[in-house]
Amino acid sequence: MALRRLPLAAALVAALALSACSGSEDAAPTSTDPGLQTFAVAPASAARERSWDGVVQAVHQATLAAQTAGRVVELPFDVNDVVKAGDVVVRFTDVEQRSGRAQAEAALRAARAQAAEAEADQRRIADLAGRQLVARSQLDQATARRDAARAALAAAEAGVKQAGEQVDYTVVRAPYSGLVTQRHVEIGETVAPGQPLVSGLSLGQLRVEVQVPQADIAAIREHKAATIRLADGRDVLAREVIVFPAANPQTHTFTVRVELPEMETGLQPGNTAKVRFKLGEAERLLIPATALVRRSEIAAVYVVSPEGRVGLRQIRVGEVFGDRVEVIAGLATGEAVALDPVAALVAQRAAREAADE
Repeated sequence: MALRRLPLAAALVAALALSACSGSEDAAPTSTDPGLQTFAVAPASAARERSWDGVVQAVHQATLAAQTAGRVVELPFDVNDVVKAGDVVVRFTDVEQRSGRAQAEAALRAARAQAAEAEADQRRIADLAGRQLVARSQLDQATARRDAARAALAAAEAGVKQAGEQVDYTVVRAPYSGLVTQRHVEIGETVAPGQPLVSGLSLGQLRVEVQVPQADIAAIREHKAATIRLADGRDVLAREVIVFPAANPQTHTFTVRVELPEMETGLQPGNTAKVRFKLGEAERLLIPATALVRRSEIAAVYVVSPEGRVGLRQIRVGEVFGDRVEVIAGLATGEAVALDPVAALVAQRAAREAADE
């Protein structure tokens, strides 16, 4: 007779459910290896948390705008390209700007010559006035011309700096490393000061903004601790939690900004991320995550009785706290749980084989 074979996952789930004895009693308890390491279940203090979804943002994001007029001649990066800090992202024609700098430098040379002449005249007249060979008014006029020449020299020096900056403005560089998110101009376009050129953001520093109901904001302000759940299941502690001072008058929620540490998170600006905020402390039954045996959606542990017998028991788990897992049902305070499920299974089988002999 041909037998129908159950799928492997269903068979494992069924076996675990049967061995768990409806999740309340030890399944086929047997004597255990004396060297089996166990963990005594006891209430432990853990964070009382509540989670909300937030929106990921880039800390550094900007739109670069033109600071001088010109025609775009170089645009080396496109959307989604990676740029490093200091890379040229836009270059303009600079004929007009270089001509302006040359004129400013010529005006500076003339101002220096005039200033030097005025200084010499003032010294000569001051010497003559000291010997009372010229009138005091002539000395005052020479001093005024010298001061005017000094002022003209300072203005010419400032003009050279300004003209040099106009030349520098024809080359636009990335202020920080990141990604180009949008190009607002194309090669050949003529731009004016203030016109947007490219937009970009840095993935090095991210943050999450969460809208939190006003009922929980006092506890969040008190503890200022949060955990971000990443897409790969990892939990990351927030570097800083900032609570905005005022609530939204329409939604009556507060904006809470959660700063992420500088690390590779896999998050992208605009994504949603789940953030858990600490609201206080609570007593929970926690066991090491390594002690869990998982089959599909069923969780179980090997419980060691005071007589040294091992049994597999189904439990219901709750939140994860680092390397520990909360037990909602299935275990009681004082019971011993095997830390190594594989070693517990081996000890259980060995005890059964010994009992069968």
